[in-house]
Amino acid sequence: MSARSNTLLLGLAALIVAAPLILNPDAPFGGTDDAARDVVASANPDYKPWSQPLWQPPGKEMEGLLFALQAAAGAGLLGYVIGRRHGRSDK
Repeated sequence: MSARSNTLLLGLAALIVAAPLILNPDAPFGGTDDAARDVVASANPDYKPWSQPLWQPPGKEMEGLLFALQAAAGAGLLGYVIGRRHGRSDK
């Protein structure tokens, strides 16, 4: 791929990420865990969770950071494995 194609794809990815924030800046962007909890609570008000988290992060920012680190570690591992397999097939 050429540098121009890479720049175009990077700009398109940035636009896709920024579009929801630009088009609807006051939207409540919540997580799926919170949405699922609300749906379960509205369907069955007497429901009691049968498990609790082992550790609760001190804030939403820390929770987001840990999620991003987990995603980056998974992507790095996947990229490493794919790169090793691709490199092995070239020999």
